[in-house]
Amino acid sequence: DLMIREDANGQIYLSGVKEVQVSNPDELLGQLQKGSLYRTVASTDMNMVSSRSHAIFSVILKQTGIESLEENKENDDPPAQKSLTPKVTSKFHFVDLAGSERLKRTNSIGDRAKEGIAINGSLLALGNVICALGDESRKVTHIPYRDSKLTRLLQDSLGGNSQTLMLACVSPSDSNFMETLNTLKYANRARNIKNKVSVNE
Repeated sequence: DLMIREDANGQIYLSGVKEVQVSNPDELLGQLQKGSLYRTVASTDMNMVSSRSHAIFSVILKQTGIESLEENKENDDPPAQKSLTPKVTSKFHFVDLAGSERLKRTNSIGDRAKEGIAINGSLLALGNVICALGDESRKVTHIPYRDSKLTRLLQDSLGGNSQTLMLACVSPSDSNFMETLNTLKYANRARNIKNKVSVNE
């Protein structure tokens, strides 16, 4: 079970997870593929291959600069060794949400039904956060980040020091009209979120 913590600077992090250092794009993609193998998928009446879990792929990028002392020309001492100093730290969250499927239409039972309830509950919590952040009248002062682990993990990306891009996937089928409408409303509310962006040095 994931333990979500907050550091002294208000940054959200996961306790007990393993960070893997990579040095090139191929190694990065290799870790992504490795992680995707652990993702739960199953068949429902709406989709042959349905994601039964959310997936979050986090990348921390540290940009560094090179510093060195000038050569001491008076006594011919060699120059100091060059050192790398961190300049900017960026964090990327790539999030693939599980599909929102109404239980009545999926005809799910047992474990599939429990998964569907958990997924829809976390998506509802995310929708509530998006709605509160996108409230242009600012009547809502409390943002319910703590209502689910998903919203807690994405707290930095929603209304914080970040730039957020949301891609909404919808179905062209008439039979999925209500799901498509709800997804578009979801995305439209997300457009109203105003983040405060500054460089992390």
